[in-house]
Amino acid sequence: MKCRTQHGFTLVELLVVLVVLGLLISIVVPRAIGYLSGARSDTARIQMETFVAALDLYRLDMRGYPSAEAGLHALVAPPAGSTRWRGPYLSKPEVPLDPWDNPYIYQSPGPNGAPYRLLSRGVDGQEGGKDEDADIAVP
Repeated sequence: MKCRTQHGFTLVELLVVLVVLGLLISIVVPRAIGYLSGARSDTARIQMETFVAALDLYRLDMRGYPSAEAGLHALVAPPAGSTRWRGPYLSKPEVPLDPWDNPYIYQSPGPNGAPYRLLSRGVDGQEGGKDEDADIAVP
């Protein structure tokens, strides 16, 4: 009859593995979070460029940009009394929210003589801020 001996890990070996895993996690997690926040800001910019293209098509049909009262909703449903509207100008039936689930802000007229201004207030939903809280605006 053979005698089997069981070999396992010592407590020191397990502690070394846990320390190494802890170091790896402390390096990888902050970088992954940084990429995620940058991706959300990029997504907001891309969506806003889609709105810019849709607003330009709306202007061609309606001979002007939507009023502040009509807002971005005019891109998916005709404003009251409009006969030239040829939309919807967005592919979805509703105006999408920004990546932080807040509505985009449409101002008409925009600052400095611009016909309009689009913005997202970032993750905090408040004016101003920096990093993830920074406003993203077009133009």
